[in-house]
Order: sequence, then C-alpha cells, then structure tokens
Amino acid sequence: MGFTRRLRNSRVWLTLVCLMAFGLAAARGQSTGITLTPAVVEAGSPVLIRVQAAGAKGVDGEWLGRKLEFFRGRGGKGWFALAGVDVETPEGPSTLEIAIHTKRGVRELSRTVEILPAQYSTASLTVEPEYVEPGPEALNQIEAEEQLKAKVFGASAPKALWTGNFRRPVAAPMGESFGTRRIFNGKLASIHKGLDFRARTGTPVRAGNGGVVALARPLYYEGNCVVIDHGMGLFTISMHLSRIDVKEGQRVTRGSRVGLSGDTGRVTGPHLHWGVRWQGAYLDPGKLLRMKLGGVR
Repeated sequence: MGFTRRLRNSRVWLTLVCLMAFGLAAARGQSTGITLTPAVVEAGSPVLIRVQAAGAKGVDGEWLGRKLEFFRGRGGKGWFALAGVDVETPEGPSTLEIAIHTKRGVRELSRTVEILPAQYSTASLTVEPEYVEPGPEALNQIEAEEQLKAKVFGASAPKALWTGNFRRPVAAPMGESFGTRRIFNGKLASIHKGLDFRARTGTPVRAGNGGVVALARPLYYEGNCVVIDHGMGLFTISMHLSRIDVKEGQRVTRGSRVGLSGDTGRVTGPHLHWGVRWQGAYLDPGKLLRMKLGGVR
C-alpha cells in the first residue's frame, strides 16, 4: 500500500511538472511575437512592425537590406518600427530578421514576408523639353543636387519625431496616384514616387507630422522643395511649391505651414507632389495617411 501511494504521488508530481513546463512555454510564446500592419504587404506599402518582447532592453533588425530601429510603444506596450517596401521591390518572399536585446543576451527571431505586386497604371505627360533632355549646365546642377539629397537623406534623427496619425499636407483633391508609370514627351519613362494633390497656386501646404526641416530650397526637377525628417529614416517631401515658409533645421509639428503650392520644377500645371521615403525606399503616401498610429506613440 505504501508503494502504491508513492507511485500515485510520483504521477501527480510528474503531471504538475509537465503542466508547469507547458505553461512556461506558452507564456514565452505569448511574450514574444511579430505583427505586421497591414498583414498583406505589397510593393510600395508602408508597414508598421510590432514586436511583443517582455523585458527587452532594445529591439533592432533588418529587412530587405535596410536596418530596422524600434522604439517603445505608448504605455510600454510593445516595440514598433515604421518601415516599408520600395515601390520597385520585386515580388516574392523576403526575410524579416529581428534581434531582441535583454539582460541575458540577444534573442533572434525571423519571419518570412511575402511581397505581392501592386497594380499601377501608365500615363503620358508633356513637359518643357529641358526637363527631358537637360543641357550641360543643367546636368551639372542635377548632379550637385543628387549629392545634396544623398547627404540629407543619409542623416536622419536617431529617434522617432512624429506622433500619432499623419495628416494630409493640403486641402485639395488627390490627382495622379502613387506608382504610376509615366512617359514624358514620349521618351523618358519613370515611376511616380509620390501622391499628387490638385492644389491651386498659393494653397497652404502643411507638415504631415512632427519633425525637423532637413531641406528647404529650390531644386531642378522638384522646384521649390521642403523635406521633413520624421526620424529613424522616415522623410516626407513637398515639391513644386510657389513659396517656402520654413528654414532648414527648423522644428515643425503636425499641421505647421511649410509653404504654398505652385508649379515650379518639372510640372504640367499647379499641384503639390507629396512623397514618403524610408531608408531609401519610396512608399505610398495614401497608405501612410490611412494607417492608424494614434495608439502607437
């Protein structure tokens, strides 16, 4: 009888140990996870990446050859990175690599993300000839501006400067959409890497969110241009302005006026071109405007 009792107790203890181990594994599975919004990722999509990592000191990673830096969410609820997929990224599987830094070391996670093609239209436009076949002097200017823009886009603030949802930069209806394949004067093909608003000359243009003015000057193709650094590699770009109302290095908040819309640079008429760029990738501004970011930071 004593042997039977000991055997029964051993079984009880074994059951309890198994239940505790199962519970610990489940807790670990719940404490760490990766969530992407939107869940279906297309070329040109901005993507909010959330990592649930209890006790983490920091989170970083890499995706599509671009570095990911995460910030702690509002109320300490998870770690977030506002990233994206360039409009010209080919379809197919990609690997998202995440490193979670804790007191005990680094825990690595990976996830396969399928990139789907986005459907974009084609448009033919007519502009002044010098914007299709620039002369020697213009080519020198364009080359110098490319170097300037590379410097500007390569020096983003190390922390997120934006807060809450992004807002439309101008009170005007949308025109040509993001991703349109364009042919200028029947010769030059390009991809429209922004969203156009049919704004009349002189319409106030405002910052889509908080940040620092990284560039505010006239450029060859962009005309009067304002670039806002929102931190961690994220920029918004306002082109073809008739007037610039901010200075480089100036801090702006969501809704701050940065200038007036116009028709400077390579245009077919007055409008605002608004672009979104993250780590060199051009993203669909319309999709960024639809993202719900109020509970993030």
